Amino acid sequence: MMKHWTVVSWATVFLAVLLFSAIQPHDFYTWVLEALPAVLGALVLLYFRRSWPMTPMVYVLILMHCVVLMIGAKYTYALVPYFDQFLTFIWEGRNNYDKLGHFAQGFVPAMICREIVVRHGVIPNVAWRRFFIISFCLGFSAFYELIEWWVALLSDEAAESFLGTQGYVWDTQSDMFLALIGSVVALFTLSHWHDRQIQQLKQNQPPKHRSQS
Repeated sequence: MMKHWTVVSWATVFLAVLLFSAIQPHDFYTWVLEALPAVLGALVLLYFRRSWPMTPMVYVLILMHCVVLMIGAKYTYALVPYFDQFLTFIWEGRNNYDKLGHFAQGFVPAMICREIVVRHGVIPNVAWRRFFIISFCLGFSAFYELIEWWVALLSDEAAESFLGTQGYVWDTQSDMFLALIGSVVALFTLSHWHDRQIQQLKQNQPPKHRSQS
């Protein structure tokens, strides 16, 4: 379970960035669309904080992903300051902050999915577990692209800002590819550290929670 000061710190950072994001956003409708996943994610964590606490690593990763979402919501992904030169050696002539966001869209969900799968013992075999997690992240990324498409069809007002394609014809495919890379990088760099935190979490939980992990 998260300690009280950790919860306060997490909530303080989240609310501070959310407030900053909400002050004079570039487009209010786009801000709602982009910030909503972060707000919903925070509410889900709050709801399950006591009944199913997660590892400190995953809490920090979720907070970082929320920050990425809320910053993108404030400016729209095509206009985030200081990112006009980011990854221009791959994608020229565009603001590539959205590419950072889609990398995180694979990196962070991979660790969330891994935590659930490992603690519930769903897939004991490591290779199959990695295959499932990577497939889940690809599916999650594809579903998010479908949501963007549906929003664009339903609303012309902020469709371009929400999609963030910036005229790049392969934007959807490159977004999913970056989510794939993010999930693979997360699994191969954080798994051992994550396992230690899961074990420590199990030891600190009361008996009634250990049987569920």
